[in-house]
Amino acid sequence: VQLQASGGGLVQAGGSLRLSCTTYGGTFDYYDAGWFRQTPGKEREFVAGNRWLDGTTDYADSVKGRFTMSRNNDKIYLQMNSLKPEDTAVYVCARGSSWSGVRLQSDFNSWGQGTLVTVSS
Repeated sequence: VQLQASGGGLVQAGGSLRLSCTTYGGTFDYYDAGWFRQTPGKEREFVAGNRWLDGTTDYADSVKGRFTMSRNNDKIYLQMNSLKPEDTAVYVCARGSSWSGVRLQSDFNSWGQGTLVTVSS
């Protein structure tokens, strides 16, 4: 399966963006799904993760209340509101079948190409 994230861009602080991630040759149905982000020189950071089995979603404390993750068949989404300059990063989507968690990179085994989000102050 291939995953492709899209929807990134340049936005002013306080603005919004909606990221999408599409599967090619597969689906997000029956799989956990997640969003991570990475900036140069830093470890990849958990942003949000949704569990297939019970539908619950976890968020990083830094984005809670501002970001909302959703899913629909072969796509997942990340609605990002009230963006801050520190949200600037490459956002990557992931799919996993461990069904044990959604916060660690090891919970996922398929990764997409990232999409760059730049938030100006």
